[in-house]
Amino acid sequence: MTHPQTDTGLLLFAHGARDPQWARPFQAVADRCRAVRGDDRVPLFLGAGGHVRKDIPVLLARLQADHPQVRFTLRQAIGEADAVVAAMADVALAGNAVQVPVR
Repeated sequence: MTHPQTDTGLLLFAHGARDPQWARPFQAVADRCRAVRGDDRVPLFLGAGGHVRKDIPVLLARLQADHPQVRFTLRQAIGEADAVVAAMADVALAGNAVQVPVR
């Protein structure tokens, strides 16, 4: 997938974790989006909890104050997008998902 570069960027927000394996899917998303230049902030959260509703808007307000020439927008949590919900349901129902050993 290629997209023309513009003078805007794409910020991806995700919850951190100590386990580096946890971040791998989010890094894969970031890698696939690297060529995209949009002005949206995409929360990579399944739902709009405290970070999406409170923390990120505060951060973006600070960024807006520091950079008034930049237009910041925030989109819905990615897990609430119809396409993502449908994709997760498809994978869950397919029965061929990668199996992880239970400890």
